[in-house]
Amino acid sequence: MSNKRGKNRINEDRLDKRIRRTKKVKLDLHPVTKKWIAGVLFVGLAIIMFLGFLNSAGPIGRFITTNSSKLFGWTAPIFPVIFLLIGIVLFRTRERTVWASNLLGSTFFLLGLSAILNIVGQDGTQRGGSIGYWVSFLPIRGFGTIASVIFFASIVIVGLLMLFNYPASLGEHAEEDEETEKGTNKFKFMLGLIISPFLRLKKNVASLPRPALPQDFGGASTPSFKVHKLEDEPLGGLNEKKEGSAVFGGEKELVLRPIKLSVPYQMPPLSLLDEDKGKPTSGDIKATMHIIKRTLSNFGIEVEMGEVSVGPTVTQYTLKPAEGIKLSRITALYNDLSLALAAHPIRIEAPIPGRSLVGIEVPNHAITLVRLRNLLESEQFQGSQYRLNFAIGRDVAGNPVFAAIEKMPHLLIAGATGTGKTIALNSLLMSLLYRNPPSMMKLLLVDPKRVEFPVYNGIPHLLAPVIVDAQKTINALRWAVREMERRFDILAADKSRDIGLYNRELKRGQDPLPYIVIVIDELADLMAARGKEVEAVIVRLAQMARAVGIHLVVATQRPSVEVITGLIKANITSRLAFQVASQIDSRTIIDNQGAEKLLGNGDMLFMSAESTKPKRIQGSYISEKEVKRVVDFLKKNSEPEYNNSVIEPVQDSGNEFRDSGEDSFGDEDPLYEEAKHLVIQAKKASASYLQRRLRIGYARAARLLDILEERGVIGPGDGAKPREILIGGLPVQVDENEVDEDGYIGRMSI
Repeated sequence: MSNKRGKNRINEDRLDKRIRRTKKVKLDLHPVTKKWIAGVLFVGLAIIMFLGFLNSAGPIGRFITTNSSKLFGWTAPIFPVIFLLIGIVLFRTRERTVWASNLLGSTFFLLGLSAILNIVGQDGTQRGGSIGYWVSFLPIRGFGTIASVIFFASIVIVGLLMLFNYPASLGEHAEEDEETEKGTNKFKFMLGLIISPFLRLKKNVASLPRPALPQDFGGASTPSFKVHKLEDEPLGGLNEKKEGSAVFGGEKELVLRPIKLSVPYQMPPLSLLDEDKGKPTSGDIKATMHIIKRTLSNFGIEVEMGEVSVGPTVTQYTLKPAEGIKLSRITALYNDLSLALAAHPIRIEAPIPGRSLVGIEVPNHAITLVRLRNLLESEQFQGSQYRLNFAIGRDVAGNPVFAAIEKMPHLLIAGATGTGKTIALNSLLMSLLYRNPPSMMKLLLVDPKRVEFPVYNGIPHLLAPVIVDAQKTINALRWAVREMERRFDILAADKSRDIGLYNRELKRGQDPLPYIVIVIDELADLMAARGKEVEAVIVRLAQMARAVGIHLVVATQRPSVEVITGLIKANITSRLAFQVASQIDSRTIIDNQGAEKLLGNGDMLFMSAESTKPKRIQGSYISEKEVKRVVDFLKKNSEPEYNNSVIEPVQDSGNEFRDSGEDSFGDEDPLYEEAKHLVIQAKKASASYLQRRLRIGYARAARLLDILEERGVIGPGDGAKPREILIGGLPVQVDENEVDEDGYIGRMSI
């Protein structure tokens, strides 16, 4: 038995060496370079065949031309033209090359034209060659001459459309831009080169129908990931009917019908954003699968390898363990698998949600950027009925991932510095700007760091300029609370359950209530400056603001319990975790470990209220240049309408959230009369009592006690003894038999 095991081990080692020897050597060429190489080959082949027809290509050239003439007849000279046009199409690097459609279109065109030439020939000669004769043999017997000509003419037109990858569009030429017209003229010229020599053959051939003039959409290159359609639940108040896409600069654009615009507004075109480039490289997939299976087998764990999903950052290898194997045994082999695969860090997902499989995620040798443009062009984004739908990125299988803020209804983003939080915020903002006019969405941007969000100053969606001051942030958050209460009154009067129902049932002359998205780039700075006030307002908004369309997006680079407090976590259940330094930070953000094993550069874990288990996603990327292009477009086409009351302080004694005492009001504190009334009514004076009844901080309560003492309402403090309540400058007699809950004497008499 031991000899048999030794032989098996030797055979496995030999297999490993053979696998390492037989690794394919791949040329890492840019996609544009590959297309140019193919174009050069096609153009060279066209020139050689053309010289062959002129008897200037030697015996091999004569052999090729003679046999091609026998096979295709009069259509043989078209081969050099076809190859030349394919080469020209490949040189147009902006076009998306589809090899199957180009080659299949050429085949359809040549076969159809050969058959037509054979049918219209009247002198018994096979003008379409042997191919044309046999292709047209059965159709002539079955349909007759006229029907066969019409049939093969249709095949010729279909072949031309497939060859040039041009969609036929009638009645839309009035909307074509200059670039589209240039592409159409080139196509007409090339089409004339092919057809004009044969228009003189016979009147029958001259009467063949010609294809309609095409419209060049300049197809954008898309990543080689699978895209599965995601189902979205409809949101009330939005237009369910989808309009046709507009054309700007030859690119597909998102068109949403706005609900009553107060000022003219034009959606930014997607051509302002960059496209995906390159593909991920995962290495030798079969060798990696064998290493995983062998490593687990060495520890007595038999598994059956499943499918492999290549994502933009990692490749997920799925496996099904044998019956009776505990998943904890697989997850405990994390370090052993990392050693065997020579990859760090790997991530083990046991089990994959919704599947009876275990996933092992191995970093790719070369990653690819997930550009925002390709996500916004997808059907999931354009067809979604959610106003606040935004692109997150692509999962480990390369499928696009979107989320709607309405369903969250608030979002917490945390991770170490430089892991992609700001880019994620920019992607979120760009997604919202591409979906909503200013009449349907307003933004409040808070950036204590002063370097990330000021670029957005001047866009029409802002309620106020980007806020960088802590005090103005407090004022803006308090304004949001007042706006929330005002909207609740509006919904109550209209008997509407939420903002969606209210906007859907608007009466004539009423304006819709826009969504308000408050984005805070660095929560840690605000918590350090005004922690209690910021936490109180954020918690109040997170608890109640969803129904009235006010949503919070909070980001921080310091995921500690002092910043992400228990109350904030309890009320913000949707979270994005980027790479962090330790398991403790990961648990602080998503209540699970795993964020410490991420790769950075946009690699994230997404946890929503719908799924408590984190999902790994490569975040969408947008550069600063793209952001500036979109912002400049919005500034040129619309003017901002700021609301000055957002950042102005409001001296309201009935406000539920008051200053914590850092600001000095002098003798004109607006709460003085209320504090005096409470002290006289309760016949006691203490800082803790005023804090509890007025919901203020200790410093301000102590200041109110000083003012009350200066004005003769209460007596001076005397150590641990309670203050005397003075009326008309005389002390009040106290009944020492009753003491209140604070330990102070509560019943007094004059």
